[in-house]
Amino acid sequence: MIKILFVDDETRILEGLQRMLRPQRDKWDMAFAPGGVAALAMLEKTAFDVIVSDMRMPGIDGVALLDEVKKKYPSTLRIILSGYTQLEASYKVVPVAHQFLLKPCDAQTVRNAIERATCLREVLKDKRLEGIVGSLQELPSIPRTYAELRQALSDPDSSIDRVTHIIEKDVAISAKVLQMVNSAFFGAMRNICEIKTAVTCLGINILQNLVLSVEVLRAFHPLRPNADFSIDAFSLHCQAAAKIAGQCVKSGNPSGPAVVAAFLHDVGKLVLTERAPEQFETALARAKSEKRPFFEVEEEIMGVSHAEVGAYLLSLWGVPYTIVEAVAYHHHPERLPRESLDLTTVTYVANLLAHEYFKDSSAGEALVHREIDEPLLAKIGEDGQLPAWRKAAEASVAAAAGA
Repeated sequence: MIKILFVDDETRILEGLQRMLRPQRDKWDMAFAPGGVAALAMLEKTAFDVIVSDMRMPGIDGVALLDEVKKKYPSTLRIILSGYTQLEASYKVVPVAHQFLLKPCDAQTVRNAIERATCLREVLKDKRLEGIVGSLQELPSIPRTYAELRQALSDPDSSIDRVTHIIEKDVAISAKVLQMVNSAFFGAMRNICEIKTAVTCLGINILQNLVLSVEVLRAFHPLRPNADFSIDAFSLHCQAAAKIAGQCVKSGNPSGPAVVAAFLHDVGKLVLTERAPEQFETALARAKSEKRPFFEVEEEIMGVSHAEVGAYLLSLWGVPYTIVEAVAYHHHPERLPRESLDLTTVTYVANLLAHEYFKDSSAGEALVHREIDEPLLAKIGEDGQLPAWRKAAEASVAAAAGA
């Protein structure tokens, strides 16, 4: 049973939450704290899976409370529930909250947010990794991208297309922008999956003041050097997979979510190189020496792979479920039922085709990767498309390598 702590300094609000969420008592073990001080006292005595806190409270406000929870209880999922929507407040909340909800908020919205934040918890059997992802405030970014974006954002004549082009080249920045635009603080009435739409919704001024203020665009600094992992090769692979994914989607279907899912499919590698370097290095070394797919060795060593770690993080950030699912299962599409070409299958194909056509030598001997499961494609009537996808992939990867 999920243990959830709701925090608000107004007794009537807490009583309203209790009444509204009473039908969840058979699924959730709920506790209610009248303010930040009471919440911290309860957290010292009981471990909670989720904390849902109001923003504006006397003494310890929601930002200070969640910052303390982030430091002391990193595996606890942190959600802000507030009617305080001024932009300055959102700057403070982005680093400490995983989800954002606006008052007034109905029971279904609260349930959906909590379920979305916990839906992939089962795939992360390793509680230590859950703690690592929960404590992560930001993802590493490529230094030159950081400098390029700062220059563009400081230019009053910068266009949306220019900023979009810069952001789309960096996995970490793209993921954070999607987190921001899909949060309730920015009033998104629908799930936004395309970077240009996200940039347009946020606006250049918000990107400058928000993205840079929370230092999302910091340089990539792994805890220890790893000669077997090249951040530049990683970025080129993700760009190649995204370009290929756009070609795999049939004419007339929106390609934006497919491109984003393929671009973010390996985001878990950034988390592991930053927060679990020893396990990551061991898995890479074994995969090369045993000539086996990297994700298989990861699963043996850690119980999960970078796919699940990345999907878990994106789920916490509120990225649309279809993208989260595609990232989680991009090595195991066979685990999901399907009748047609879906986002998970597109991401799976795009990843493997990018590996087929992009051979990078900057990180030493290339890893072994699985072959595309053609019978899997045949079941959904797409096996005949593979030659065309391979041809498109060859051109797409050449373009990515020359970007």
